[in-house]
Amino acid sequence: MKLTKHGHACVRIVHGDRTLVIDPGAFGERDAAAGADALLVTHEHPDHFDEGRLRSAMEADPAVELWAPRAVSEVMSTAFPGRAHAVGDGDTLTAAGFPVEVHGELHAVIHPDLPRVANVGFLVEDPEGGAGTVFHPGDALTVPEREVETLLLPVHAPWNKFSEVVEYVREVGPRRAVAVHDGLLGPAGHTVYGRNMGPAGPGLGAAEYLRLEPGDSLALA
Repeated sequence: MKLTKHGHACVRIVHGDRTLVIDPGAFGERDAAAGADALLVTHEHPDHFDEGRLRSAMEADPAVELWAPRAVSEVMSTAFPGRAHAVGDGDTLTAAGFPVEVHGELHAVIHPDLPRVANVGFLVEDPEGGAGTVFHPGDALTVPEREVETLLLPVHAPWNKFSEVVEYVREVGPRRAVAVHDGLLGPAGHTVYGRNMGPAGPGLGAAEYLRLEPGDSLALA
C-alpha cells in the first residue's frame, strides 16, 4: 500500500489499482478526491467534509461510494441514492477492496458550550495483509484497541494539547505516527512540533514520528 498526504487531514491510500480517500475537506487541494474509488469522511466539519469535492468525485465515476456518519451521508444521499452509507462505531465494511473497521462515536470536546457532533475513526487494512493497518481517528483521540501499524496523528487542533497527543500515541502503540490535522500550523509551528515529537521531546514509545508535505507519499510495509 502507498499512503499520500494531502492538505490538512486528507490522505489517499492506494493498493494496486484501487484508491481510497479519507477526509477531502475544504483546507486541502480541490482535486484531493479526484480519481478515488471510495470515500470515507470522519465527521461533518468543513475541514474534513467538503460537499463540492465529494460531488465532483462521485459525479465523475458512478461506481464511487461514500461512508460517513449520518449527518454527512444524508446530505450526499439525496444526489447519490444508494451510494452514501451511514456508519457508526463497531461497523465493518469493504471500500474499494479495503477492509475497514469503524471506531468511535463523538468529536473531541472543543469547549463545553459547543455541541459535540458524531465522529468516527476508520481503521483500514491492507487487502493482502502485508502492510498492517492504518487508523484515521478524525477529530478524536479514539483508541481502537487492536494493533495499529500506522496512526494518522491529529497533531494540532482547537480541541487538543501536546501532552494529550503524546499520550495518545503511547496508548495506541503504532509502529509509526504520521502527522495530519496540521493545516493551522505555519513553518515555525511545524518545526516546534517536529522537535517535540522527535528525540528532543518526551518520547512516543516505540513509534516513529513522520510528517509528510502535501503530495508526499509513504510506502507502507
